[in-house]
Amino acid sequence: MSELVFQDIPQVELLQCLGRGYLKQNLLRAIRLWVWLRSLYGDNQERVVLDDSFSYANWRDAFFSPTHPKGEEIPLIHDSDCPCSKTTAQWLFNEKTGIVASQWQKSILAYTGIDASALDKLLQQRLFGKTRRSLQADLEILAELGWLVYKYQKYYRVYEFPPRPITAKDDVTATKIGAYELNFMHEDLVAIAEYHSQKINGVQRFFLKLDYVIPHSTLDAVDDWEYQLRQLWAKTPVPPVKLTYGSARLGDKVDCIVYPVCIYYVQRAVYLCAYGQSPQKQSDWYNFRLDHIQSMTSLEWTNPKLPLNLLQDYRKTSLPTPDDIALEMSKAWGFDFYLPSQLMLLRFEREFCDRYIKGTERHETFKEISYEEVKRLIQLEIKQPQQQQALLTILSKRSPTDAYYQVFIRYQDHQHRDNNIVMRLRAWQPKVEVLTPWDLRQSFAVDIATQFQMYHN
Repeated sequence: MSELVFQDIPQVELLQCLGRGYLKQNLLRAIRLWVWLRSLYGDNQERVVLDDSFSYANWRDAFFSPTHPKGEEIPLIHDSDCPCSKTTAQWLFNEKTGIVASQWQKSILAYTGIDASALDKLLQQRLFGKTRRSLQADLEILAELGWLVYKYQKYYRVYEFPPRPITAKDDVTATKIGAYELNFMHEDLVAIAEYHSQKINGVQRFFLKLDYVIPHSTLDAVDDWEYQLRQLWAKTPVPPVKLTYGSARLGDKVDCIVYPVCIYYVQRAVYLCAYGQSPQKQSDWYNFRLDHIQSMTSLEWTNPKLPLNLLQDYRKTSLPTPDDIALEMSKAWGFDFYLPSQLMLLRFEREFCDRYIKGTERHETFKEISYEEVKRLIQLEIKQPQQQQALLTILSKRSPTDAYYQVFIRYQDHQHRDNNIVMRLRAWQPKVEVLTPWDLRQSFAVDIATQFQMYHN
């Protein structure tokens, strides 16, 4: 059997495949995986000498110089000839690859939307100046993508490359990438993505733009957490974990022992939904932003430090599932599904509503109601007489021809609320008025007054 040789050049399509669909966030890792493949399957000048089965340590010793550190920290520049000292640009743009820097950068900028200065900074980073854990994760990703086989705690080269887009120096052809299951997306978007995933006459016509605010400095860590969680979820039973979490709300790091349930991308970041302890120790649930997790340690179910609620549910075999979270989110608007549900009443200017709100889907409980229904709900739901009377007086001064909506939201008080909903309401201002909850209405009034003073002083 002839020996496989990897000669692909790192054009957008290949990097998109190696980046597992998230090229803007995973660009450096995708390029590093391309170098990995050259070291494993390249020609005689590039391929490192390895046995048929090998470990990360075997590859490390063959790839790096003899003086390369073997610890857990990011290696310092210790040897100018060691591959860990080379920048991303040096790996990409050289006589061996033949890649024209200006053309390659132009295609990356056009496809990813990365700022040119940000791309320049990425190209100057040391591609293999990473922790052992990050490089070990690279190997595991290659096995997941079908470039290696992992068994008996060793890695093995494959006898056939997985399907991927091929762009070689002398042969510009392409094979179709196997379709990924898209059932985690909205069903209407899935239909569009499946129908328009392929280019039409060589031109990509469908794009999905998502804001993703994770800083580049933490992308490798986020990838590692995602991979570690995937490994944990493959175990039976799924173990609890101890997280060290940098809480933005507390302004400090805190340890939490939790049962990891699932991960969600919501409004610009990826979160771990976990059950057990929250940072403030006030609830059983919390959504931990992945890039704020500083460490994650797997625990045994016999660990004496497990929270009582977690241990009881484990013993009763009633630990929560992703379906439980989806059910709770269907009951009220907001990703912080563990907060109490409250009725929200909104008033929109009629013209604005007809143009931008009517006919859109916000939540299962988001629906238009009549002026008289608003009055009835205020009388029924608002228990404090002064608040009820104040709202009825306010309503009497509003036009019955305006648009009124009700929706249940996740809201406890001014300090414990779903900020994504608050941001949506602020985006609708001044065309929307929050009638209830009362303290949310009051907090908006304070914010608006503060902004007025800011812009008029």
